[in-house]
This record gives sequence, structure tokens and C-alpha cells, in this order.
Amino acid sequence: MQQTIQYIRKELAPYYHETEITGFAQMIMDRVFGLSYTQLILEKDRVFDKDEKAKVAAIVDRLKKHEPIQYILGVTEFYGLQLVVKPGVLIPRPETEELVEWICKTEVSERPKIIDIGTGSGCIALALKNEITNAEVWAVDTSEEALTIASENARINKLEIAFKHADILKWQERSWPQFDVIVSNPPYVMEREKKQMEANVLEHEPELALFVSDTDPLIFYRTIALFASKQLNESGYLFFEINENLGEEMVALVNELGFRSIEIRRDLNNKNRMLRCKK
Repeated sequence: MQQTIQYIRKELAPYYHETEITGFAQMIMDRVFGLSYTQLILEKDRVFDKDEKAKVAAIVDRLKKHEPIQYILGVTEFYGLQLVVKPGVLIPRPETEELVEWICKTEVSERPKIIDIGTGSGCIALALKNEITNAEVWAVDTSEEALTIASENARINKLEIAFKHADILKWQERSWPQFDVIVSNPPYVMEREKKQMEANVLEHEPELALFVSDTDPLIFYRTIALFASKQLNESGYLFFEINENLGEEMVALVNELGFRSIEIRRDLNNKNRMLRCKK
């Protein structure tokens, strides 16, 4: 096994930082061969056969092309859940786990009705349902492919979610119930910020879920905040994951629409990443 790990390190050294490569090696051993960190130590002298080595080589080749490891392995972990991820949805990020944690620590009604707008893989909706077991959770997306993946994740994790296919930009064209919590991690990366992004994101993750125009970067936030002003119950909460560079603009937006108790929270990287406000 040590030989195989050394092979991974050597082949990927020109492409990734050493810490990333260590993570890749552990994920490959875990997801492909079912070997935990403890087993890696106990079975360090294990010799992989020809087929096993071929599997590793194929993964390494894809990593050299900057394909995300989560897409290669087809799974990722989010807030204690195992989720299927494919190129049709964004890969869940640690900062989104922080948003989920903030929601879980917020006092809401005893049996809250929650909607996750732009659910993608379903990570937020599923994590909230798993943590707030008596909640009724809706998950909305304009992408049928995303909803298929999210529904698969709900089945895998045995969580009941009401999935809805809808374009939130046209929310007024249909009727909606009232909610106690509205949450969204919508597209918020401006086109001009593309040059700052990693190749594995730009080349592989869905642009529809990432980017907004430079001329109107708050289009989804404005629309969802308007939706929330109508569809939130009194004293209900609106949560957003936000662009770190648009915190002031976000506060001004929700303040103008009459929301109160507006709070911006920083993520573990000390970036303005989350907003909470109250109707």
C-alpha cells in the first residue's frame, strides 16, 4: 500500500499542494478500497493487485486534468451525511455547513416549515431535515438534473423532502405556502471574479449554479428576499450564503425590504459569508 500512496504523491506533486495530495490519497483508500485511516496504518504492507493499481492510476489521471475528486469518486460528505455528487450539481463546501449550523442553532417554531431555494445536491435541505427531524422541508431547483440527484440523496439517507421543480425568478407565476425559514445559497460569483477561481471549479462545476452577471449580481438575492417578504410567517427567518464582497449591499437590500435583526456572519476563513434576517 505504501508503494501505491507514494505513486499518488509522485504523480500529483506537479499539480497539487502536498496537503491536498494527502487528502486525495486518504479519500481514494477510503472510497475505493474501504480502508479507514486506522486500517491504512495496520495494513501498510498490503500489496495491491493489478486491477486495484489500475483503478488508482485512472483516478490519478483524472486528477491531473483538475477534475474534482468528489466527482471522480461520485460521493462527498456534508454535515454527517454521505451525498452523491455529479457534474450537474455544485460540490458542497465547508462554509455551507457553517450556514446549516447557524440555522440549527436559531430558535424557530416547534415544527418549522423550511424551504431551500436552489437546492442542488440537496445538501442544505437534507442536513436540516436530518438535524431538525420534526421540520417539513421543501427543496426547489430550476434544474431537473439537480433534483434527480437531490432525490437520490434523500433516498440514500432515508430523509423525506418535498422536491419542487421551479424557477424562483418566476415565483409569482405559482402559489406558495407560508414558511418559517427560507434559506438559499444562490449563484453569486460575478463574471469578473472568474479569473480568481481554481481550474477544477471553472472547468467542471455547473456555471448555472455559480455565476451571475456583473451588471446585476444581486438578482437572485433580490428575488428571493421579495419572495420571503410575502411567504415568510411573521418573525420567520431568511438565511443566505453570500458573496464575501457584497456584504454591505446585501444588508442594504434586505433592510430596504423591511427585514430586521440583520446579521452578517464570517466563515472560518474570516470572510463575510452568511446573512440572517427576520421578518
